[in-house]
Amino acid sequence: MKPRILVIAGPTASGKSDLAIDLALQLAGEIVCADSLTVYRGLDIGSAKPTAEQRRRVPHHLLDIREPTRPFTAAAFRHEAARAISDILQRGKRPIVAGGSGLYLRVLLRGLTDAPGEDPALRQKLKRWADQEGSAALLEELRRVDPQTASRCHPNNLPRLLRALEVWHTAGIPLSRFHERHGFNETPYDPLFLALDVPRETLYRRIDQRVTTMLEAGLLTEVEGLLRAGVPADAKPLQAIGYKEVTAHLRGELTFEAMTELIRLNTRHLAKRQITWLRREPDVHWVAYPENSATIAPSAAMYFQKGERPHVQGPL
Repeated sequence: MKPRILVIAGPTASGKSDLAIDLALQLAGEIVCADSLTVYRGLDIGSAKPTAEQRRRVPHHLLDIREPTRPFTAAAFRHEAARAISDILQRGKRPIVAGGSGLYLRVLLRGLTDAPGEDPALRQKLKRWADQEGSAALLEELRRVDPQTASRCHPNNLPRLLRALEVWHTAGIPLSRFHERHGFNETPYDPLFLALDVPRETLYRRIDQRVTTMLEAGLLTEVEGLLRAGVPADAKPLQAIGYKEVTAHLRGELTFEAMTELIRLNTRHLAKRQITWLRREPDVHWVAYPENSATIAPSAAMYFQKGERPHVQGPL
């Protein structure tokens, strides 16, 4: 029998972290964080990392496990998350995977393709191209060599553009072909996969408030400290939303007001991409949140106890 895990996903600022903590307290669970930023030490405010008090209440795994100068791949996440889940299960606790990184969730639940690994020299060459001509030029090239992947790639999603072109130039085979061949059919777990469906106006209001809170909490000081500590401005973590805009402001390229508005706008775009990604994933049950939040704990408890999940795909 495959291990049962509960997955809580959804767009940024939808309330995943707080819900995961509430469920962990009710279900004797521990949280595995599926987030591409909270793995890094020193990226606390801009990543909305769980607070010390939240971590005291419920154990969190995969936080602060990398220096921001060291890369952390989806393959590394899968390895570390699998180890954390095994440890949680061995201690008789229930694993709750929570986060907004769709790629991390996909590789954890359904495995990795056999596409070639990263090529640092090629990656830097592609980044320079993006710096000189903009990410739209990379997207146009991707449309030429891999139209299927390009159709699912937003011009602002530079990491995905870089990866797809890197695979093409390294292997001469489109990334979409690797995905088709793999099929993402590997299922090491028996998951109950829940996604939070928050009304768009509510979500945008939460995003705007989160940006304000981060700036008031000292996001600029956090970024200044990272740069002084020797983290390059073009390091992958500092290219994330929030960090890259603050870096541009510190260089004098954006006013404080323009920086703030750009963080809000880019975060909204990120939320849209996350929702689109989740809509394409199989076996996801969308929960109208917070209005139907009371249904989540009983459904999760039934799933952990008897393996029963909602009989139909869709809202709980």
